[in-house]
Amino acid sequence: MAIFHYKAINKEGKRIEGSLDVKDKFALYRQISKEGGVVIFSEEIKENGKTGIFQMLSTFGTIAQHEKITFARNLAKMIEAGLPITRALSTIERESKGKFKKILQELNASLAKGNTLHDAMKAYPNVFSTLFISMVRAGEESGNLSMALQNVALQMEKSYQLNRKIRGALMYPAVILALMVVIGILMMIYMVPTLTKTFTELNITLPLSTRIIIWTSNFLQSYFIISALGFVALAALFVWAMRTERGKRIIDLVLLNVPIVKDMTKQINSARTARTLSSLIMSGVDIVLAMDVTRDVLQNSYYKDVITEIKNVIEKGEPISKIFNEHSKLYPTFVTEMVSVGEETGKIGEMLMSVAVFYEDEIDQKTKDMSSLIEPFLMVFIGLAVGFFAISMISPIYSIGDSIK
Repeated sequence: MAIFHYKAINKEGKRIEGSLDVKDKFALYRQISKEGGVVIFSEEIKENGKTGIFQMLSTFGTIAQHEKITFARNLAKMIEAGLPITRALSTIERESKGKFKKILQELNASLAKGNTLHDAMKAYPNVFSTLFISMVRAGEESGNLSMALQNVALQMEKSYQLNRKIRGALMYPAVILALMVVIGILMMIYMVPTLTKTFTELNITLPLSTRIIIWTSNFLQSYFIISALGFVALAALFVWAMRTERGKRIIDLVLLNVPIVKDMTKQINSARTARTLSSLIMSGVDIVLAMDVTRDVLQNSYYKDVITEIKNVIEKGEPISKIFNEHSKLYPTFVTEMVSVGEETGKIGEMLMSVAVFYEDEIDQKTKDMSSLIEPFLMVFIGLAVGFFAISMISPIYSIGDSIK
């Protein structure tokens, strides 16, 4: 197989161009002819001498979330305007760069072989999520791919915005704490030793807090590399523990019980559950498959367990609002009520979307207020740390003055 860049006149008389992965130039001509077009130029794309490991490295890297959102939205508009999928992909591919450009070329080549779009996307699980593929499949099967892609774009955009808001709210305290640690280490290495020499020369009895600070300073000076390696090892151990099943359960349980954080955790997971289920159901995805996809989207293991339970209930023909009601500590009563209304009216997709919008607005307001809530706690913490250090290092100096008197 080889990739050919071509220019052609389509059946509407318009000039088009794109790339296809075909056996040879004759296969390219046959493919374009099947679509009612006439090839006026074709050229095999060379790999610029990249072979072996270099070719493999060129496929590495991640695709930015906003790039996938733009792709879904543009493809939806082009299909809605009546363009064939292959032509729409070729148009988007010309405006793309890097790894994503290569992926779009290969998607087009897969479509040329007779595969569906969702089947072609399955070859790139790290780029197209299960949610993305499931909604595209539902759109293809229902004949409304454009609407499915619009729902995908909206779902991904809301998820992307939600994650950005959470990261933005946590950025301020993280930066402050990091600066405090750096400043504290610098003071221990450069400032405390000077005072320590003075205390040693005067041979005075030091308070316990002062001795702790001096011991820490001496340890950092003598074993700085070991301390740094130990910190890195602890951080790596913590990350590894968080990735284990037991570690995730512990972190998830902590998030559900820490004041302030627990309410936001419940709202975030409720919003993700509602929006994902709503998008899938409204796109025509089977409810059982929708539960599987939603379970993959959620990050908190306790919420994953609830979705698994709901899936088992659906297979038995029981209402899902019953399970939401049994887990009121995870899902607020509002979720249960809206799901119950949706089941009674047959509009569960619309009801879930209302739930998602409500909690997303709540989260938006809370992330805006979080800085003002965290700031007093940070100020108290900084004040205690500075006060402890100041008292520990100044009190011996006052004791020197008292002894002189």
